[in-house]
Parts: sequence; C-alpha cells; structure tokens
Amino acid sequence: MKLKLEKIQLNHKWLYFLATLVLIVMIVCIYHDYDLYTQPIVKVKTTEFINKTETIGGNQNKEIIYNQNLTAERMNGSQKGQLITLENSYTSFKVYGQKYNVGDELFVSIDSDAGLTGKITGVKRDKYIAVMVGLFVLSLLIVGRRQGLFSILSIVMNIVVFHFALDIYEYNENNHLLLVCSGAVILCTLFSLLLVSGRNEKTYAAIIATLISTFLTLLIAYAVIQATSGNGLHYEGMEFATQSPPKVFIASVLVGSLGAVMDVAIMISSSIYELHEKNNAISNKELIASGREIGKDIMGTMANVLLFAYVSGTIPMMILYLENGSTIGFTFSMNLPLELARALAGGIGIVLTVPIGLYTCVGLIRKKEATK
Repeated sequence: MKLKLEKIQLNHKWLYFLATLVLIVMIVCIYHDYDLYTQPIVKVKTTEFINKTETIGGNQNKEIIYNQNLTAERMNGSQKGQLITLENSYTSFKVYGQKYNVGDELFVSIDSDAGLTGKITGVKRDKYIAVMVGLFVLSLLIVGRRQGLFSILSIVMNIVVFHFALDIYEYNENNHLLLVCSGAVILCTLFSLLLVSGRNEKTYAAIIATLISTFLTLLIAYAVIQATSGNGLHYEGMEFATQSPPKVFIASVLVGSLGAVMDVAIMISSSIYELHEKNNAISNKELIASGREIGKDIMGTMANVLLFAYVSGTIPMMILYLENGSTIGFTFSMNLPLELARALAGGIGIVLTVPIGLYTCVGLIRKKEATK
C-alpha cells in the first residue's frame, strides 16, 4: 500500500514536470512565432514625441491629442529586418489610440512598395495570453490533479462547442440564435459534468437539475421582458448594428446563467449523495432539510459572484461616461440595467436549482433503492 502511494505521488511529480516543460516550450515558441502570421509584424525600436494639441469636447472637457513617430523593425515576411516609420496619435483619455513604447510588437499594413512606412492596425498580445493560460493550466493541474486535467478538457470542449455553434449561426441565415445557443448549452452541460464528475448517478442528477433550471430561468426572463416591453433596458449599450439586440440579450442570459446553475447543481448533488452514502437509512425529510441548509449557504455567495462578474465589466464604460461629464444617474441607467438583469436572471436560476436539484437527487436515490 505504501509503495502504491509513493508511485502515485511520483506520477504526480512527473505530471507537474511534463506540464511545466510543455508550457515553457509553448510560451517560448509563441514569443518567436512571427513567421506564422501572414500580416506584417514590427517591433518598436525608437519613439519620438512630435507635438500635442488641445481640443474641447461637447461637455467642455479638455482633451489632449499626442502625436509620436515610431521606428520599428519588420519581424516577418520577405522584408524581415527592415526598418519602417510609423505615425501614431493617442488622446489623454486613451479612448482612441494608445501610447506605444520601445519593445511593443504591432500589426501593421505597409503603405509603400519599398516598405518604409506603414499604418498600425493592432497590437500583438498572444505572448501575454500564453503566459496567463499557462499559469492557469498549471494551477489547475497542481490543485486539481486528475480532476484538474479533466476540467481543462471540459473548458476546451466548451470553447469548441460554442465556436462551432456560432459558426453554424453565422453561415446559416435561417438559424435562430436562441436555438443554436440552447443546443450549445445542452452539449456544454453534458461535456462539463461528465468529464469533471464522471458517469454516475450524482452527475446525471446534476445534469437534469442544470438543464431544467437553466431553461426555466430563460422562460422567466423572457416572460418578464415581454410583459414589461423591456422598459429600462438600454439595448443601445450592446452596440449590435446588424443583429436584434433583444434576441442577443436573451441568448446571453441563457449562456450566462449556465455556469452558476451548473455549479450549484453539482454542489447539491454531491452533498446529497455523500449524505446518503454515509447513512443509507436517512429519510427523505432529513435529506431535503440538509440540502436546504447547504443551498442557503450556496445561494448568497453564488449570487454575489454573478453580480460582481457582470457589473465589473461595465466599470470601464462607466468611467468613460463620467470622465466625459455625464451625471451618475445617467451613467448608471445606461450601463447597469443590462448587467443587473443578467445577474438577476442568473440569481433566479441559482435559487431554482436548489429545490430542483434536491428533489431530483432524492427521487433518483429512492428509485434506485426501489429497484433493488
């Protein structure tokens, strides 16, 4: 037994070592992946401040426009190693444009055949993303070990599912966004819970509770929006020019509530099945009472998680509104309603999941006992 435990610990050490080695190699490769891009990439070598001008906005706010010249080196293509000159403008509010420094890597479009000048089209940030992803993956493996590996696989599968779903919607005009997202939600629920928790009754109960609660939340949110005609929801903040904002918003409510509902469902399911395994003689009343107490502890924290996650995304836009002279009331009314609606819808889903998950687990447990 001792030898087996030592072997498991050794395997974990090798897993950490191999994962760390793979991540380091991946990050090093991404730091030198210029030739994989067809779009020209340059690295800034020198910067030169040219001048600045002051402008007055509509709310009498003074904004300064800075101009700078950049000398950069081509990092890919047939003109690799050649220097080009770039012009850049940015404002003091940093709404349009940004200041570039020596060492920044930029995507550019070349203006002349000689390749001496160009226009900045974006910033190359893949190496920073690679570092963050690497740290995230390594943390999951160290803390979760085998379950961490399956968690990574479930995340990858969910990304693939939603990417495929959006491709289907984009290339087939007759598809309804909500139907496409509903299919993606079902597949993501199956992949996530089966990979992380395995094929067992606890997982099946969590899947049933997740799907029922998520779609019930969608129906409630849709009914409320239809009954109130969406009053107070400023869809113009979503900035969708070609899609119907209400339809996109309803689809975002469905997808956004899934994560929290799934989390609560598996917590309830795991707790109920653990209680039953510890005491097979426990009654339905005791199981439900224990589950309710667990649910009370979960609901408040998960609702706060949703609230902070949604509202935090509006902070940059609210600061922009306030910096441009908008009142606090107007700023909040334009930016918060949609996020609060998403958070409230997710909160409803969390509350519904507790009783639905409880009775689903108890029903499956008693059904299994009756068939023995």
